[in-house]
Amino acid sequence: MEAGGDTAAPAPGGAEDLEDTQFPSEETREGGGVHAVPPDPEDEGLEETGSKDKNQPPSPSPPPQSEAPSSNCRLWSPAAPENSPTRSPESSSGGQGGDPSDEEWRSQRKHVFVLSEAGKPIYSRYGSVEALSATMGVMTALVSFVQRDAIRAIYAEDHKLVFLQQGPLLLVAMSRTSQSAAQLRGELLAVHAQIVSTLTRASVARIFAHKQNYDLRRLLAGSERTLDRLLDSVEQDPGALLLGAVRCVPLARPLRDALGALLRRCTAPGLALSVLAVGGRLITAAQERNVLAECRLDPADLQLLLDWVGAPAFAAGEAWAPVCLPRFNPDGFFYAYVARLDAMPVCLLLLGTQREAFHAMAACRRLVEDGMHALGAMRALGEAASFSNTSSTSAPAYSVQAVEAPGLRHFLYKPLMGEAQLPHLEAPYSREEERQRLSDLYHRLHARLHSTSRPLRLIYHVAEKETLLAWVTSKFELYTCLSPLVTKAGAILVVTKLLRWVKKEEDRLFIRYPPKYSTPPAASTDQAAHNGLFTGL
Repeated sequence: MEAGGDTAAPAPGGAEDLEDTQFPSEETREGGGVHAVPPDPEDEGLEETGSKDKNQPPSPSPPPQSEAPSSNCRLWSPAAPENSPTRSPESSSGGQGGDPSDEEWRSQRKHVFVLSEAGKPIYSRYGSVEALSATMGVMTALVSFVQRDAIRAIYAEDHKLVFLQQGPLLLVAMSRTSQSAAQLRGELLAVHAQIVSTLTRASVARIFAHKQNYDLRRLLAGSERTLDRLLDSVEQDPGALLLGAVRCVPLARPLRDALGALLRRCTAPGLALSVLAVGGRLITAAQERNVLAECRLDPADLQLLLDWVGAPAFAAGEAWAPVCLPRFNPDGFFYAYVARLDAMPVCLLLLGTQREAFHAMAACRRLVEDGMHALGAMRALGEAASFSNTSSTSAPAYSVQAVEAPGLRHFLYKPLMGEAQLPHLEAPYSREEERQRLSDLYHRLHARLHSTSRPLRLIYHVAEKETLLAWVTSKFELYTCLSPLVTKAGAILVVTKLLRWVKKEEDRLFIRYPPKYSTPPAASTDQAAHNGLFTGL
């Protein structure tokens, strides 16, 4: 059963509003809950729209300088381990056979392909792109067949085929999961953003304008593993991409404020952004007034950076590499300094606009490291990320049992500020197939809440093995997974307890007061004229 519209949706507010909500009297079981509402017209048949994709973010005006860095900059492939050679363009992307007639390849729930307008294969989530050349040729033919408009999606029984045209690149998702076409399109946008972060949009357009059948794998060699990890995270950890939010490390506010103040004190010419992260989650960040005073970093760009620094290549030591932030400016790039602090999984990321600032950034790293030791932050961060019990860099920060709400199994919570919180998955979601099933349920509820034809604000869904309640207001977005024995009244009580717990712990769970701007040393006239991404500022 789904509650929606004016009669079933509570007004925006806290837990008290949910307590006063009157649910409709009928109950639905598996097959009736989310599917009780008529299917979205967007999800039927063959979709065609105009050539401009509505999901594409507006692009800022390109800066004067957007060329790739010169050869004197030490490049680092974030997808290849430090002690292993980079894979050649001819190597397999996913390690599977790749032949469409192969049973193992066909058994995958979702495939993602990237190819050029000329049909040149670039990336495949599973299998060798050479073995899939004929399949990608068919995709190119389908796109070419629709001449006046851009093909968006094809539906065939339980399969969805979603297309996304981004300049000279064509991205295709073929899925038999519960993800909607809009969610798959968002996933393809994330894949495209990962490619742009390596090459920039202007460079890709210039390459294919010069040679339409260019093999882009030559420039992306070694980045396939980064794309693989991105697509895996959608299944294993749906919070970031599904909610469009960054996960934050739970940390006492005084310590987080002290770390933010430490980042503000450690500055260098051309430094634009300082980020502390652990296990792919944000600790704190500080940006520079002289560079980013009128800009706000998009959560998608920040999440891209967190995924990027989580690559095996950055597991130890320090690195210096160019990186593009597609939502901020897809045609320019920063120079990124990445370092692990004190042999811990704590990562320091410094984004700058000067090509030769490596040593200045390294000096900042030493100041940050010394300051964290003085604050005793290393031990606190290790405990916050549960590194004392596990060596995983994605270790859980807390258990759902901390909420002390009987019947609550898991939840996703995103406040208005754009950061997300979710506990680690425990029994009965310890097995991969169970985690996958829960992820499918979350995606299904998200698709119904954000449907373009009939958006809902509250959904109560009774599934075969669990009960779920999803709620979106002007202040937060919440998805809860409860015991199958929980009644409607019990679900309301559990959500009430959860919201009160979040309110009580919000200083620890979220960055409520981001660090103020830093004041870096003034750059000379010569330096300002060659300010990388921000030439002329």
